[in-house]
Amino acid sequence: MRPPEPVHPQPERPERSERSERSERSERLARFTRAERSIHHVTALLMLTCVTTAAFLYFPALSTLAGRRELIKTVHVWCGFALPVPIVLGLLSRAFRADLRRLNRFAPHDWEWLRRRDRRAVRGGRGILPVGKFNAGQKLNAAFTAGAILVMLGTGEILTFPDPWPDRWRTGATFVHDWLFLVVLVVTAGHLWEALRDRDALTGMLTGRVDRDWALRHHAGWADTAGKGTEATENGPGDEGHPEFARRRPDTS
Repeated sequence: MRPPEPVHPQPERPERSERSERSERSERLARFTRAERSIHHVTALLMLTCVTTAAFLYFPALSTLAGRRELIKTVHVWCGFALPVPIVLGLLSRAFRADLRRLNRFAPHDWEWLRRRDRRAVRGGRGILPVGKFNAGQKLNAAFTAGAILVMLGTGEILTFPDPWPDRWRTGATFVHDWLFLVVLVVTAGHLWEALRDRDALTGMLTGRVDRDWALRHHAGWADTAGKGTEATENGPGDEGHPEFARRRPDTS
């Protein structure tokens, strides 16, 4: 008789739940639609052009170095008046309007996010912050940018067409326009610095998708709803179930 063949133990396969968990964590979530990315890119290009041309007009050393002051001024004025255009056209996108609603809501966890030193959603200790699609810093930056565009547009209109306005209006507009430019310059530099530091966030704005692991660390509240069979489409799905869109209901218990 032939001796029985040795039985080699089969390697244990990971449980189905473990495999599904690993695939779920490596999933790439849709974060921004093409329309949203286009609005951001065009607005950023116009803003950078305005800041750069303003620097050449404001600082004497740069003005002397570049020359052609009238051409730089013309580019600055046209780009300044064009700044609100992509935002206004973006209102045609439902996904963009949904993001505006998110940016317009400041929840209690946003204040906690501002107080924390480590602003990631770290497990244990103080728990996970249910940060939505945008954190408190991004909401404050969006509010400042929108306000700065409106103020710059109004004061720029007075400086470009000075005839109907009295001297004190033109003097005040010049003061506000110049000093606000310096603040915008600092905020823009900080925004670019943060974007270059966080390559995953930058990739999300360039490609529209982010890794689930990154989303769970930085935007846990949004990641919990974004991966439930939804995509970032023009309809802005998942808004109704998102904590930032939840309305307080009276306690009927």
